[in-house]
Amino acid sequence: MRQKLLFRSDPLAPGAAGTRINITPKKAGWELIRFGVRQLPAGGTWKGATGGSEMCLVLLSGTFRATFARQEALLGPRAGVFGGYPFALYLPAGSDFRITAEEPCELAECRVPSTAPLAPRVIGPEDCGFEIRGGGNATRQIVDIIRPDFPADRLLICEVYTPSGNWSSYPPHKHDVDDPPKEVDLEEIYYFRFRDPAAYGFQRLYGPGHDETLTVEDGDVVVVRDGYHPFVSAYGYDAYYLNVLAGSRRSMAASDDPRYAGFRSSWPPADPRVPLVQPPPALRARRA
Repeated sequence: MRQKLLFRSDPLAPGAAGTRINITPKKAGWELIRFGVRQLPAGGTWKGATGGSEMCLVLLSGTFRATFARQEALLGPRAGVFGGYPFALYLPAGSDFRITAEEPCELAECRVPSTAPLAPRVIGPEDCGFEIRGGGNATRQIVDIIRPDFPADRLLICEVYTPSGNWSSYPPHKHDVDDPPKEVDLEEIYYFRFRDPAAYGFQRLYGPGHDETLTVEDGDVVVVRDGYHPFVSAYGYDAYYLNVLAGSRRSMAASDDPRYAGFRSSWPPADPRVPLVQPPPALRARRA
């Protein structure tokens, strides 16, 4: 029997303190990624340490003040994942930190084991990426937060916006074999949010000996251990997902399902609804 693939978030009252979801490597059935979503009320604090892991905190909503490595930084505001570009804080192994919510906050906590002596870094909206990928009803917006060229050890993180009715992570691709430069072996988290909390979509995970289609809703997490994994959002509902990846190499190289790979070279014009979230002017200028 295959291990569990879909995890639901625990509901929390607005402004309450707590953890909405906590995916450990044991729960996920893999070696590296630990993922959680933490909620803090205005004035709430969280003190912690990265220990033997590197960590990235992605601000999903709110504003927080971070104290770390004799530094202090204010991250935010972000009205929500559909309300603006992300802020994030990268902390290497061996870092102590204190987070204070200036207003109610949601934070995605992304960790992987590391011993690399790296530097902490605040990531603002202008430090992120801006890419429109695909075409037609397979158009989506990619916002890179930690790219392969970022000075991290293993973590790779991006946000993806998919307009209602559109396909994403398409053509279906996989990254479960260490065969660079064609493909690398990566664990991957999909953390879903929707503009309408009543929304849903479908994610298919398939490969030799398995084929599952999951109904995903607001706050759900899908763990991708292996195989191809396309996603489609139901008509009328814009979708967001946070991807957290980690493996033995700093690469996002993946292999398309050869049956559908030809679509990549013949996309129709991009869906005019993207970008769903406007990037900072500096990013638009660089892309132009």
